[in-house]
Amino acid sequence: MPDFEKLTELARECGFTHSAPLDVSTLEFKQEVRDMCKKVKCDQYGKSWSCPPACAPLEEIRGHVTGYSYGLLVQTVGELEDSFDWEGVMKVGTHQKECFAKMWKELEKEYGEVLAMGSGSCKLCERCTYPGSPCRFPEKREVSMEACGLLVSKICADNALKYNYGPNKTSFTSCFLFKL
Repeated sequence: MPDFEKLTELARECGFTHSAPLDVSTLEFKQEVRDMCKKVKCDQYGKSWSCPPACAPLEEIRGHVTGYSYGLLVQTVGELEDSFDWEGVMKVGTHQKECFAKMWKELEKEYGEVLAMGSGSCKLCERCTYPGSPCRFPEKREVSMEACGLLVSKICADNALKYNYGPNKTSFTSCFLFKL
């Protein structure tokens, strides 16, 4: 079992505001979560290797996750000027992605194979090659928890991590899974 105190400290050092142990058994991969990407007209639906419909089928994701025993949720919470502060939301999201990439790299040094699920669409490349060419960096591609069919608010609730921090705040949540 990983040392969660050490992981919590690493999460803080990488810039996250919160982290919590993740019980892998609480992960429920639901098609209806994935379908929300299309229904809410996400601007990355059908435009990225990390998003539906291009990302792996849920059955494949479920099978892959079976080999992982423990996990860690990581989160960035930020203040917004008001509920229409899209620039503020994007700033917090960018910070989350930077922290996520940094921590993923550190965790792979320590634990070897780590399954990482991010927040939002992959932003590794300025322009995704989907659908015309293969992904340039499949081993570094950030697939979001939602694209994997995970209802993030429920995962947070099931693992004692707050999801909603009140008015004029936004949060982004990602996770890492470990084989031990």
